Amino acid sequence: MNQGCRKGRFVTGLGLFTLVLRFSLAAHAAESLDWRKDKDSVDADISSWSLLKTLEIISEATGWQVYVEPGTQKKVSTKFKDRPRDRALDLLLGNLGRALLPGTNGGPPRFLVFRNAQRDATRLIRARGKAKPIPNELIVRMKKGKSVDDLAKTFGAKVLGKSKGMNSGRLQFKDEDAAEKARESLLDNEDVSSVDPNFPVAAQPVPEGSAASGGPNLKLAPLKDGEAVVVALIDTAVQRQGAGLDDFLLPGVSVARDAADATSEQPTHGTGMVDALADGASAVTECVGGTRVRILPVDVYGSEATTSTYEVAEGIYQAMQKGASVINMSLGSEGDTPYLHDVIRQGSQAGRIFVGSAGNTPVTTPTFPAAYPEVIAVTAGEAPGRVASYANRGAFVDMMAPGNATLNFNGQTWRISGTSPAAAFISGAIAGAADCGGRPLSQAVSSIRAAFPPPAAP
Repeated sequence: MNQGCRKGRFVTGLGLFTLVLRFSLAAHAAESLDWRKDKDSVDADISSWSLLKTLEIISEATGWQVYVEPGTQKKVSTKFKDRPRDRALDLLLGNLGRALLPGTNGGPPRFLVFRNAQRDATRLIRARGKAKPIPNELIVRMKKGKSVDDLAKTFGAKVLGKSKGMNSGRLQFKDEDAAEKARESLLDNEDVSSVDPNFPVAAQPVPEGSAASGGPNLKLAPLKDGEAVVVALIDTAVQRQGAGLDDFLLPGVSVARDAADATSEQPTHGTGMVDALADGASAVTECVGGTRVRILPVDVYGSEATTSTYEVAEGIYQAMQKGASVINMSLGSEGDTPYLHDVIRQGSQAGRIFVGSAGNTPVTTPTFPAAYPEVIAVTAGEAPGRVASYANRGAFVDMMAPGNATLNFNGQTWRISGTSPAAAFISGAIAGAADCGGRPLSQAVSSIRAAFPPPAAP
């Protein structure tokens, strides 16, 4: 899996910093903004930047949360050297009003840019990240009663995906310039709720044939009485084999553009995750004989090797509409997409539990969605309590679980390793603890956290 970058810690006031950040536009190498934090000094050589681009770069350079009054536009054209911060902001922002306020609840300072009054600076400007989004695409969410199809026609964009429930669309523009111009325009469109990048989500490893014996350590039968605890598997398609674990599967959901190939003789990544999830439920000591845990397959890949954060977000939304209380995401991207984070945040506030795989690089930088604070990030371990050599680690990791699963498929034994089965194992264990232990989900999470703590710091 790919990894993103965790931003450095920001210190308020006029404290000294040692990091020098330089930002340059690839297409205009001469245009740059140097923000030397150690000297509180700024250089700029800008011929024509939009206000949006300028504020994004300021946010990245300073760590401030930048807010702007909606509808505020300005072309930035300036050149200077060794200016103090306040004078540099005068030259960059001209006659626009600005205010730098302390952060709230220990958060970063808030920088407000406005035409009229501070209270009008309400639109958050996201810092430009280092991850590369899908070229020429935007995720656009409309306000209630407004149509993404009509908006796409206005900008000559192609609708690659559409969510009725989220009232959003995945839009593709003819080239990078058209996408950038549309982004700046859409941020000030009164019919638009949000505009975000769409990041690729890489292909997941498929199980490999193995000479090892045995399959999942399944000791459970599906109980039919009582309310099911539904775990959504946001993944590739899941294959059915006509017996065994099929009894735990609910009718699947697909949000992919093209249907998956159901005739493959090799198990998919999603099929392997079903077995890992069943292993986790079977590991719960209270689950003796049977469980009401059910698995909802949600295909976000279809016939493609890769997917995007837009499909992952739509898969989560559809899973919640189907009643899933635990959402397993054994996938990841280096891109932090606010659209996806917002869906997860809303689900978390409604009591859903999210579990994500930490990644297999191995590095300490975060993988999304696992690194979102609402998600339980799981890495893979190996005896005796060590992080697996391939597995990501770091401050964002919450738990460590077995990183291996075996399954029987078409009469052959297969094996899959990684943080993906580790996350699925934890999802199954949480669901099993909630069902068989008769606990609320929050208590089930606490008990599983205690049983599978994160790796100790090196």
